[in-house]
Amino acid sequence: MSNLNRRKFIKTSSLGAIAASTLSINCQNNLNQSNQGKYLGGFKTNPISNIKAAFIGLNRGGTHLRNFASLKNTEVVGLCDIYESTLKRELERLYQITDNLKNLKNYWGSKKEWIKMIDEVKPDVVFISTDWKSHTPMIKECIKKGCHVFCEVPFSLELNELWEIINISEKYQKHCMMLENVNYGRDELMFLNMCRKGVIGELLHGEAAYIHDLRWQMDHDKTRMGSWRTDFYREKNGNIYPTHGLGPVAQYMNLCRSDDNFHKIVSYSSPALGRNQYSQENLSESNPWKNISFENGDINSSIIKTKIGRTILVQWDETSPRPYTRLNLIQGTRGTLAGFPVRVALENGFEDITKDHHSWIENEDLMRLYEKYDHPLYKKLNKKTVKSGHGGMDGIMMYRIVECLNNGLPLDQNVYEGCFWSAVAPLSKQSILDDGKPQEFPDFTRGKWKSNKPIFGLNKNY
Repeated sequence: MSNLNRRKFIKTSSLGAIAASTLSINCQNNLNQSNQGKYLGGFKTNPISNIKAAFIGLNRGGTHLRNFASLKNTEVVGLCDIYESTLKRELERLYQITDNLKNLKNYWGSKKEWIKMIDEVKPDVVFISTDWKSHTPMIKECIKKGCHVFCEVPFSLELNELWEIINISEKYQKHCMMLENVNYGRDELMFLNMCRKGVIGELLHGEAAYIHDLRWQMDHDKTRMGSWRTDFYREKNGNIYPTHGLGPVAQYMNLCRSDDNFHKIVSYSSPALGRNQYSQENLSESNPWKNISFENGDINSSIIKTKIGRTILVQWDETSPRPYTRLNLIQGTRGTLAGFPVRVALENGFEDITKDHHSWIENEDLMRLYEKYDHPLYKKLNKKTVKSGHGGMDGIMMYRIVECLNNGLPLDQNVYEGCFWSAVAPLSKQSILDDGKPQEFPDFTRGKWKSNKPIFGLNKNY
């Protein structure tokens, strides 16, 4: 075949593939089309000078509560938890932080008390830190009642629910941000800054993970996370907790923000052995998980392909006896940034420390790198937030939420990013059921991601 004919063939084939892909996407979007919505890329509201907030779920939510209450121009107006003991514990901690609680109302007991709270206190924003299955109905109801919503990870494990979140956010024009705190970690912020500055060239590949031995949560009582989270290991659910590792890598690549977007995913899981072994060897006979058969594989490995052909490895393992890691790797044409432990390789070396990419910048030499590339946001807030939770990332995240709302700025993470990152769970499940068949990501932006410019790390302040 001549070069001319080859080019003609490739062009014709590509057009056919694009047409088929477009048809598939359009069909999918038609099924999930919101007739009353408006795209929320770059969305911002009028400044809220004094942000009134309500909190649903106070175990993980207690950290968000304290961080929020410690900031200026904020007011806590509602607290809700199933268990009175949990609410009283967090209330005592809250009184140590602020005395601006004259309008605070407390709710507990019934699983519907949160609805009563929203109706009565009428908050500007709601923070949701409950079990995963309750996220979507709570998000929808709070938005309908006029609130901006900030929800713990993941948004949902179901694609149809992710579409519901998109549609209702667009219809009512409300912020809905997933509380992915890892995007605000020191190393993640530095890597973002270096990617923004082009230090490692054109981005090619990323690696993300949540590898964290959580078998001990099977001994949690009914008030704690293990009482409901353990249930997700019973069935073949795939990569059920991807966002901590994926969120930062997705923002390095500007996925869903003009440069590129999610395209397809393939997924495989290992045999399910570890939790069954652990439960038999360590749980008491009275433990409800003692004789449960756990079917979800111990470790899941998923590969994402982006629209322009980049790749991302996303791993999940909450069972194996190994050290914690999120991998946090981003590779470009001029270098590699890697985490756990942090190390950097640059093609042309770095100052007088390395000459080329054949040696890592690591250990004590990293301090020189931090001095040069620490993100301005980290430099500004580190001393204030270092004890706020998860090494300071929780406090930085809350500071940015309040700062954006106070000043009428777009949020660092939008509703579409939260849905794309969460979608790994249901898509990986389907790929596993289809013996590794590639699954296509829905385009939650309905093709508008190309007009959504990256903002986090690029504005005049950061």
